[in-house]
Amino acid sequence: MSMNDHERLIERLRESNGASGCIVDAAEMEPYLWDWRRREKGSALAVVLPPDTAAVAQTMCICHELGIPVFPQGGNTGLCLGAVPAGTGVVISLKRLRNIREIDKASSAIIVEAGLPLAEVHTAAAEIGRTVPLHLGSEGSAQVGGLISTNAGGTGALRYGTMRDLVLGLEVVLANGEIWDGLSVLRKDNTGYDLKHLFIGAEGTLGIITAAALKLVPTLCQRGDAWLALESPDQAIDLMMRFQDAFNTDLQAFELVSKNQIAAVLAHVPGRRCPFDNVPPWSVMVELGSTDPHAPLAARLEELLAVALELGIVEDGVIAQSIADANAFWEVRHSVSEANVHAGYGVTLDTSVPISKISEFIAKADALCASRFPEALPFVVCHLGDGNVHYIPVFEHAWWQAQEDPHSLQNDVLRSFHDLAVACGGSYSAEHGIGRKLRGELARLTPARELDLFHKLKNMLDPHGLMNPGALFEEDTTRVAD
Repeated sequence: MSMNDHERLIERLRESNGASGCIVDAAEMEPYLWDWRRREKGSALAVVLPPDTAAVAQTMCICHELGIPVFPQGGNTGLCLGAVPAGTGVVISLKRLRNIREIDKASSAIIVEAGLPLAEVHTAAAEIGRTVPLHLGSEGSAQVGGLISTNAGGTGALRYGTMRDLVLGLEVVLANGEIWDGLSVLRKDNTGYDLKHLFIGAEGTLGIITAAALKLVPTLCQRGDAWLALESPDQAIDLMMRFQDAFNTDLQAFELVSKNQIAAVLAHVPGRRCPFDNVPPWSVMVELGSTDPHAPLAARLEELLAVALELGIVEDGVIAQSIADANAFWEVRHSVSEANVHAGYGVTLDTSVPISKISEFIAKADALCASRFPEALPFVVCHLGDGNVHYIPVFEHAWWQAQEDPHSLQNDVLRSFHDLAVACGGSYSAEHGIGRKLRGELARLTPARELDLFHKLKNMLDPHGLMNPGALFEEDTTRVAD
C-alpha cells in the first residue's frame, strides 16, 4: 500500500469512527497487538474502535472495497492467539459497543452489545433477579462478542452448556459490510437454517458479532459449596455420579484440580488459601444451587459427604459456611491462569474426552509427560462434568527460553497430547477454540470431508479472505504455534 493510499484509508476510517476511534500511533496500538500473556505480537495498519454497529458496517465496507484484512477483537483474553492481528490489516475493537439494549424478564433474555464485559452482564441481570450462567476467571475483561466467537465454556457448562447453548440470537456485520439482524429472543423458531450457529465459535472468520440476545436463568437463592480432598481421578468420577444422582440440576459445577496446580495458585496469587493443612493429591470443588430459598442443600451436602467419607471415596472435606467461604474456594479455582503465567511456561492443553475415560487419559498423559517431556511439571484442571481436561505441562521459564527452537518444542508437546486425546475418543479443542495456535492441528486432525465443508462455508461468506485471516486456516498446515 502506497503512502497516499494509507493516508486515504486512515482518513476514511476516521470519518466512520471519529478521530478518537482510529488509532495509528505505534505506542497506542501496542495493547491491541499482543496476546494477554505477551507471548505473541502482531501488526496492523490501524486500530479502530467503532461506537456502534453502523460504524462497524461502514468500516467493513471500506475494508471490503480496498481489500484490507480485518481482525475483530474483544477482550483479547483468549489462549489460542485468535485475536492477535497477523500481517497488514485493521484491528476492529468492539470495546465501545457496551450498551444493554433490552432486558426481558418474561422471556428470560437480555440483548447486549458485543463489547460489554461479562461481569457487567451479570450485574445488569441481577437487578431483575436473573443471571447469565457463564462464569470464568476473566469475566471482568472478557467481552460478550469474544465469548460467543470462541464458544466459551466455563465452570457452569456442566449445568447449562457452553455459550452456544446460551445464545438466542445475534446481530452480525458480514464481510461485505451488510448487517444481518438475527436478534430474536424466541425459544422456538423452526424456520429453516439457524444462521446464528455459523458465527458462534467461528472466531471472527465469517463475520463480526456486534450484539447478542442471551438466555437468562433465575438467580440462585440457596447455595452449597464444598472443597473435597481425594486421592485419584477415579474417586472424583465416582463422587460426581453420586452428586448427579442426589442433586440432578442443582449440581452447578464440579471441578477437579491437581495438587501441583493448587500449589502454584497458593505460591503466586496473594490472598488465596487452601482449607486443608496440606494440599491434597486431588481437589474437587463443588457448587450446588437452587432457586428454592428453603432448599436444604447444606444439610444434604453434609449427608452425601458423610457417606463418601465412610466409603473412602473422599479423604477430607470442607463445606462453605458462608458466601465468603464459597467465594474463597472459587477464587482459587479462577486464579489458575494468573498463577500459571508466573509458575513457568505452560503449554495449555484444551482436550476433552468421554468422562468415563478421564482417569485413563490423565494416567497416560502423566506417563507421556514423564517419558517425553521430563523437564515439565504437569498441572491438571478438569471440568469433570463435561469431560474438558486442561492438562498443562509447565516448564521453568529459564529452561524454556534457553531452547533453540521453542516453537517446534511446543508443537511436539501439543501434537503428542492431542494424539492421545483423539485415541481416547476425544477432541484437541474443547472450549478455547483454534485461533492461530491450533490451525495446523485443525488441518491435521479434521476429516477431509469436514475440512472441505469448512473451506466452502468460509469461501461463501468471506470470498476474499478478509475476515480474521490466519485464524483457523493457513496454507502452511505443518505449523501448530506461531
